[in-house]
Amino acid sequence: MSRLSDYLSGYDARLEEPLWRLNKASNLTLMVNEVWEVIRILAICLLEEVLSERARQAQTWPLCPVCRRPMHSKGLRQRELRTLFGVIAWRRPVGRCPGGCKTHQVAPLDEALGVLPYQQTQAQIQSMGCLLTVFMAYETASQVLRQLTGVSLAVSTLWNWVERVGQRAMEQTNDELQAMAAGKPPQAEPLPAGLEAATLAIGADGVMVPFRPTPGTPKGATRWREVKVAVFARLGEWVNRKGESIPRLCQRRLVAVLGSIDEFAPRLWLEAVRQQVRTAVRVVWLSDGGTGLWSVFQRNLKPLGAIAILDFYHAAQNLYKGASAWLDGRTRLCQKWFAMLRHRLRHGQEQQVLTELAALVEKKTFPESGWQVLCNLYQYLKSHEAHIHYEQFKAACSAHWQWHR
Repeated sequence: MSRLSDYLSGYDARLEEPLWRLNKASNLTLMVNEVWEVIRILAICLLEEVLSERARQAQTWPLCPVCRRPMHSKGLRQRELRTLFGVIAWRRPVGRCPGGCKTHQVAPLDEALGVLPYQQTQAQIQSMGCLLTVFMAYETASQVLRQLTGVSLAVSTLWNWVERVGQRAMEQTNDELQAMAAGKPPQAEPLPAGLEAATLAIGADGVMVPFRPTPGTPKGATRWREVKVAVFARLGEWVNRKGESIPRLCQRRLVAVLGSIDEFAPRLWLEAVRQQVRTAVRVVWLSDGGTGLWSVFQRNLKPLGAIAILDFYHAAQNLYKGASAWLDGRTRLCQKWFAMLRHRLRHGQEQQVLTELAALVEKKTFPESGWQVLCNLYQYLKSHEAHIHYEQFKAACSAHWQWHR
């Protein structure tokens, strides 16, 4: 064993086993795992030593809320708390009323440390647990949290934490919406250096999500509901090794609502104001052709001079529906015709696409069902004629990046 390992092994008995495993580890991965365990145990030792030292210091005892006499110590009592390093334990003085009044015991050190009565888990580990559940299943989040911190948590505990955080977030959002309705907009979020002149892009869409009819059980038919989502981002860039300028989404923010467009619109606008939509050099709205989401743009963003773009992938999806209605979607001719129109639409020939669709609609030489699909496609693109200049939009963004380099 190294000198440091020898010293640490004699420092605390809890370090002996991980240090032994460290020195017996056959590869670097195992060594790193054991070093992480040693670091956690050292952190616990340090915290417990500091807490024990503070517990020996003189305490300022509060007055009894009943008889107003100063409380006095009834000795040391054990306290435990789950932290990012694991469970720490320390003994601190607790006090009661000398007159025997029926009041709760007090622990001045707990109050000084910001530890609440009956608190079992530190706030940081709750935050980490909630963040993990954003990216993985609750069971997996619980396992990852145990590997990182040594703390074992029930899945139901993580669920309850997320529910409480979500409830607080909803209450805060409702307060901000009421304040904005009263003429008090939210405080603008600061922008990192270099993003002040970057385009603010807002993309919105609806996502169908399956819900169980009865919470807690998979029984019953799944109910599909739409979650309306908006993503805010500043259009930054970075230069790769070849010297090519690559777009990058910076300062991404998300708004999501399980509800109607009337519930979604004010929340989207709230975040837009927070992201400095009124002072942004350029604002771009990207969405499908749905009337609900497009009404949000018309009402809130169009008056600011925002640029509206029909999402190319939705446009291409509708093009394929039209191609399949006219030419059997399984045929090579259908695939070829669709690829040609998609290429033209993407590369500045949108008028040719509209002209060709108009000619097909005018001929009406195929079944009624297919003709109606093509007619809907033409009306869809024609109503968004000003929003499908994809080649121009790309050139404008490129020129904007070049100008700010």
